[in-house]
Amino acid sequence: MLLAGDIGGTKTVLATYAGVTQVPANPVHEIRFNSADYHSLEAIVKQFLDRTGAKPRVACFGVAGPVTDRHSRITNLPWEISAHEIEQACGIPEVLLINDLKAIAVSVPHLDQDGLFTLNPGEPEPRGTRAVIAPGTGLGISFLVWTGTRYSAFASEGGHAAFSPRNPREVNLLEFLTRRYGHVSFERVCSGSQLPNIYDYFLENKIFPEPAWLKEKLTATADKTPVIVQTALEGRADICQAVLDMFVCALGTVISNVAVTLLPTGGIYLGGGIVPRILKRLDRPDFLSNIADKGRFSSLCADMPVHVILDPRTALHGAAWHGFENLAHG
Repeated sequence: MLLAGDIGGTKTVLATYAGVTQVPANPVHEIRFNSADYHSLEAIVKQFLDRTGAKPRVACFGVAGPVTDRHSRITNLPWEISAHEIEQACGIPEVLLINDLKAIAVSVPHLDQDGLFTLNPGEPEPRGTRAVIAPGTGLGISFLVWTGTRYSAFASEGGHAAFSPRNPREVNLLEFLTRRYGHVSFERVCSGSQLPNIYDYFLENKIFPEPAWLKEKLTATADKTPVIVQTALEGRADICQAVLDMFVCALGTVISNVAVTLLPTGGIYLGGGIVPRILKRLDRPDFLSNIADKGRFSSLCADMPVHVILDPRTALHGAAWHGFENLAHG
């Protein structure tokens, strides 16, 4: 039996599989936990094993942070994860840790068209490099390279590259965020947890009025992002529409930078929790034109396919695929 996990700043999802034919459908058990309610991953794993009675031979966790020497510090949680400590504490013979964006990338070759929404069919190159960009709680970037027999997935921390403004309003946003954070990465603009930064910028500079009903709604919630995004999609407040427009523009910049850095002629895949919710906004012409706005390389970028990953369990499935691949080769 294999235990797979998607370990994020907001949620942790664990599932067990009894055989490779069950990946990704029909896990034996699957439970979602609120990450912030627990002091460690070991505590969640122990509770999961107690509740299910599962006795996995191998566990593979996709974690939201860099992995080095079987250790990871979660970027948006006060957790340090050690594969060895989980093995000892939970009685699992072998524990594998991979970056969560690598887990999504592992799943990409297994996705069918039903699991994707295509924004730009482009001109895909067979066996071309593929890129994954996922604004969720944070901003993750990974990629796949054809090795001659199959695709291999690689993680990065590209979401922490410095934010690069492309117009006067974004320059002012950078100045605002520099005062707040010092170093300003793209994640400070292009992620679900940080999207309210853009709202705060508009508010502080009095660029748009804040309706009283919206202020009351935002004050009453711990997570402002869903309120801002839904209000923008419904067209109910100019400030929220401007926030989403700037978010989408910055995301286009991230994608275009990845496009010329990695040359993902096999396709660009957008994951994360927020992207499927804003499909209506991404499906407007300005988003794709922003991706292709790369001067002499505009036509190259315009030919790259762009897909949205619709399945919210893709990272979980990728951790399971990686675990079973390790079993097969081990």
